[in-house]
Amino acid sequence: MLFVRRTCSNGVVTTPMPVRDGINVFLDGYIPTENIRFRPTSFTFRIQQFEEEKNVNHIHYNYPSMKKTYGDDFRLNIVGGGFSDSEIIVMIGENGTGKTTFIRMLAGLINVDNIVDNEKLTKFCVSYKPQIINPKFPGTVRELFYAKIKTMFLNPQFNSDVIKPLNIETFIDNKVLELSGGEMQRVALALCLGKPADIYLIDEPSAYLDSEQRIIVSKIIKQFIMHSKKTAFIVEHDFIMTTYLADKVILFNGTPSVNCQASSPRDLSSGMNSFLAELDITFRRDSTNHRPRINKLNSIKDREQKSSGNYFSC
Repeated sequence: MLFVRRTCSNGVVTTPMPVRDGINVFLDGYIPTENIRFRPTSFTFRIQQFEEEKNVNHIHYNYPSMKKTYGDDFRLNIVGGGFSDSEIIVMIGENGTGKTTFIRMLAGLINVDNIVDNEKLTKFCVSYKPQIINPKFPGTVRELFYAKIKTMFLNPQFNSDVIKPLNIETFIDNKVLELSGGEMQRVALALCLGKPADIYLIDEPSAYLDSEQRIIVSKIIKQFIMHSKKTAFIVEHDFIMTTYLADKVILFNGTPSVNCQASSPRDLSSGMNSFLAELDITFRRDSTNHRPRINKLNSIKDREQKSSGNYFSC
């Protein structure tokens, strides 16, 4: 059972409803039993609006195989791969398998053991949002944007596509050091996207965000990368965000914090299929809004998908 609530000047609390119905009502932003709309837009996981853009010719790039070791404690081997503009690559895997290490290597913050190949990474201009945000700026959010991304902050299109959907205007004159975790996360994302770059490296954009904000952030990133014709490498653990964002995925596996490997980028379907097969779980799409739904273990749908080798239903 699930309660759906919208906190506002006149709060709304529904009667209990089945989990699936409750989640779909929340995503739709409309309570049919009460004839109340509590959000102006609905959330759906169809991304057909980007399909035509994917058919446009894109420029393709490659990155080399890389290795990183920390004494005798941790080894990471990364298989070289390729990417193109207008593409989002999401890194998935257990904690401690090297996802943040890899993204910091791409950002040039960690030296790669094979030094010659490391020099090939410097031709790209990157913008990086770290996993852990430690604010030090003494002024307000507005002053921070003027100091770091003034040109983009004053750009009406960037304001319309990024600043307003992130709802930053509600706390833009607050001190940076007094922001909550969710507010700081949204500011950090705006700073990252506001920096001109070839590649955007975003480590766990869902951290500190509630379920509604995560979907909004996913849409913002997707639209920004597609329309700016840039590339994004994203570390993310939220399955819904991953399946919405990813054009391709990089799989990380091995023994966490000991010996790990990263695959080359794979398309979303085959990559998620391999990932879920290791976990022995299956996902299907909800018929209403196409959100990923986990199948009950050993249910008819679960057995059908496993027997066909289709752990991730697109």
